[in-house]
Amino acid sequence: MQDALIRLTDYWAGRGCLVAQPMNTEVGAGTLNPATALRVLGPEPWRVAYVEPSVRPDDSRYGDNPNRLQTHTQFQVILKPEPGDAQELYLGSLRALGIDLDAHDVRFVEDNWASPALGAWGLGWEVWLDGLEITQFTYFQQSGGLTLDPVSVEITYGMERIIMALQGVSHFKDIAYAPGISYGEAFGQSEYEMSRYYLDDADIETNRQLFEAYATEARRMLDARLPVPAHSYVLKCSHAFNVLDSRGAIGTTERARAFARMRGLAHEVAELWVERRTELGHPLCSTPLATPHHPRGNAAVQAPAASGTSAALPEISGDGTFALEIGVEELPPHEVAPTAGHVARVLIEGLEETGLYVDESLVETYATPRRIIAVVTGLEAREPDREQVVKGPRLSAAYDADGNPTKALQGFARGQGVDPSEVGTVTIGDIEYAGLVRTLIGRPAAGVLADLIPRVVMGLRADRNMRWNAPGLSFSRPIRWLVALLNEHVVPAAVAGMTTDRVTRVHRTTDEPLVSVPHASELIETLRANGIEPDIARRRSAIVETTAPLARSVEGEIDFPGEHALVEEIVNLVESPTPVLGSFDESYLSLPEQILTTVMKKHQRYLPVRSSTGRLLPHFVTVANGPCDVEAVSSGNAAVLRARYEDAAFFFEHDLRVKPEDFKGGLDKLTFADRLGSMADRATRIRAIANELASRLELDNQELEVVRRAGVLAKFDLATSMVIELSSLAGTMAREYARRSGEDAEVAQALYEMELPRSAGDALPTGIAGSLLSVADRLDLLAGLFAVGSAPTGGSDPFGLRRAALALTAILRTNPRLAAVTVDEGLEIAAHNQLVEVTPEALAEANRFVARRLEQALIDEGHPVQVVRAVMPHAGSPAYAERAAGDLGKLLGDERFQRLTIALQRVLRIVPEGTRPDYDPELFTEPAEQRLYDAFVRVRAELPRYATLPEFTAAALPLAEPIDAYFDDVMVMDKDPGVRANRLGFLADIRDLVTILDWPQIA
Repeated sequence: MQDALIRLTDYWAGRGCLVAQPMNTEVGAGTLNPATALRVLGPEPWRVAYVEPSVRPDDSRYGDNPNRLQTHTQFQVILKPEPGDAQELYLGSLRALGIDLDAHDVRFVEDNWASPALGAWGLGWEVWLDGLEITQFTYFQQSGGLTLDPVSVEITYGMERIIMALQGVSHFKDIAYAPGISYGEAFGQSEYEMSRYYLDDADIETNRQLFEAYATEARRMLDARLPVPAHSYVLKCSHAFNVLDSRGAIGTTERARAFARMRGLAHEVAELWVERRTELGHPLCSTPLATPHHPRGNAAVQAPAASGTSAALPEISGDGTFALEIGVEELPPHEVAPTAGHVARVLIEGLEETGLYVDESLVETYATPRRIIAVVTGLEAREPDREQVVKGPRLSAAYDADGNPTKALQGFARGQGVDPSEVGTVTIGDIEYAGLVRTLIGRPAAGVLADLIPRVVMGLRADRNMRWNAPGLSFSRPIRWLVALLNEHVVPAAVAGMTTDRVTRVHRTTDEPLVSVPHASELIETLRANGIEPDIARRRSAIVETTAPLARSVEGEIDFPGEHALVEEIVNLVESPTPVLGSFDESYLSLPEQILTTVMKKHQRYLPVRSSTGRLLPHFVTVANGPCDVEAVSSGNAAVLRARYEDAAFFFEHDLRVKPEDFKGGLDKLTFADRLGSMADRATRIRAIANELASRLELDNQELEVVRRAGVLAKFDLATSMVIELSSLAGTMAREYARRSGEDAEVAQALYEMELPRSAGDALPTGIAGSLLSVADRLDLLAGLFAVGSAPTGGSDPFGLRRAALALTAILRTNPRLAAVTVDEGLEIAAHNQLVEVTPEALAEANRFVARRLEQALIDEGHPVQVVRAVMPHAGSPAYAERAAGDLGKLLGDERFQRLTIALQRVLRIVPEGTRPDYDPELFTEPAEQRLYDAFVRVRAELPRYATLPEFTAAALPLAEPIDAYFDDVMVMDKDPGVRANRLGFLADIRDLVTILDWPQIA
């Protein structure tokens, strides 16, 4: 291992990095060393590399776990400003370590980094070596709460993981650290004793005092304007907190207070560092860093001076084909297809505006993690000529009484570069002006495209965007190259320092990573000839067609419909899908299946192999990106899975030693949300809400007891080691642990079902207890978070309130036993149980929010918009609203219902808003008034209390004819105020009877 550290140090030193030393106090990551945390701030260039022992008390395992250490070794690299080829430089460092990039599957997989306690974040990837995360690669965006300019690249190697993979050992203790000395021999005692300290022996009161003392000293150093020692004491503060956390001594309130304190100190340190460097005159700005030397393979990716991008615009004759390729560093899978769609829309819009895109034109899009492509065929050679009307002064002001040009006309002509005699008359509206009509010659297609390309590229946006060394650009990941061809010609354009060319980039590890494209129509085939499939559908088909035989080879199969979401993710993780079969020890099948498949799918993106009966087999399929040594990649991925299953087994066995009730205490240490307490507080509220709802339903004693007992245990699994490690198993592990501890099967199932649905399309709870707990869970989320002002805004919904509202309405719609539960009453119950006041305004906003989600869901399911909006008065009872929408859709074609609708519209239109139903039938003077009143009384008496829409329609139809007669014979707005008020009061009573629909929506 020490040889690997020396190689990395030599490699990065040879590329202009200063070799720094580890921090002389405990840090959780190399990021916290001032060589990173402080040096990324401000404008000064900085390249540094260093080894950092990283101490994480929570990862203490006494040295027993093969993959978890309380002190692990990181190798940290900072490149500031980001050089534009950091990925290629990084791959060169793997070669320096002796990793054969042609044999192994090396991939950049989305992983965004953030440290809320330090106000730092960035976007980037985990780097995988045959499925093993070996490096965190991040474009630093903020540190200490300050936005970074320039942006730095942070590369953090996990050394133990890398060396275990290279040496083929399965336990960190077996790593050959130096000749004749293993890792365990060198550091095993320290690992055990420090684990003992962090988990068992650290004195809580002493560490509390240390935290306070370090925070006080950090403040004193800030006051003395000494940012470096202040930063050192913030780090000591953080470590003392981590020790207390590992001892289970941090409660919710204390955690929030400590985080806020450390974040505030870190922000002040960052600001003071920037001030001090400014006072010193930014000395590194005048000291050029060593020019990095690129090894073979890295220099190759530095694109040559753009050939063919001269200012001269090429012209074509006949139809044209245009190809645009936007080359990026690996996009998150969920951004690939939407980005391609955006590019197509902007291109079509721009080309239609200029007349280049005609009926015969076609745009085809292609997308991979590294490229977004649009190929447009059937383009016109140039935009059509068009007339331009240039308006001058009014004709009456253009000439004097003798017909000579006035100064106004002379100035206009001069501005247009013509003689006044050339100015004619133009009519705009009904007014005549002096003016010109010019013929504008259409630009060649290349000119239009040259203007359109920057608009396309500059307009790219994603869910989360970052900056890099490209002024004016902000996107999900850096854009690195542009190919723009019109037939055989390069379309010259420049965007943020990049120029278009005909050179595309293929796999980074090939001998020739840059490939010239001769013609726009040949871009796609050029990529395919170099092992890249740019078409999403073809990659999907290739994965299915090549994976299925591998599964059959071990007498298994892949459940492609069931794994649809995973397949879609894999499709956009690779450019050249290469399925590889792997296996794991059958002994792991003794673990609950959900644990095994969650690790496979969520963490590793492996496709599970099952028998024909659906039983999980000890095999999986991973999809590598491009040709590789299949045996090596299979072995590497199997080792990764084995390590993860060892972790899972460790957590599972540890959790089984604790009763579910005893885990509840751990919820006190889990923060829910600011001002809303801990997860223990939230679980208590869910229990109370569920019990209150249950008391309003017709449940037998057994069902009430299941609700009560499941409520007592609600959310206990969030404190288990397994769910802390694999949060998506919440509910699943609650059921598993509850069963194994002897809880009633119905209680265990209710604990599982309360987490359903997890996402759109997921299964809904079927049992009454699980349904009530799930509803209570969502009601608590909505009432509490709206109360503290955490409603979703724009695309931001950190607490998943949109998902919660959809889940709430879906459960209420599908479980008829919950018909008595309404959204508004449920939110009121939840509001009464909150730790904060829930104002009437917040409650109303939450109700409207849920109603909007229901409205959109019904529209998405195919109900006409006007129908859905008409039934929204019943949004508080989603099941009724859904049924009413279906009924209304059928009734709209019924002539009798249409007549009733028209009649009721007459009533609703004339009654002013706010009119009370106050009237005296004795004051009616017209026969039509009495007839309508008699019909109204009969209908009101016959109308069922909870009428369906068809029942209401049948009962209310007798009102249609009397209403029409009423408006024919009666002057509602009589001159006599008393008569007018009496008639409006009567019509208001009819209005209040027919609130079953929002009638104007179907006028």
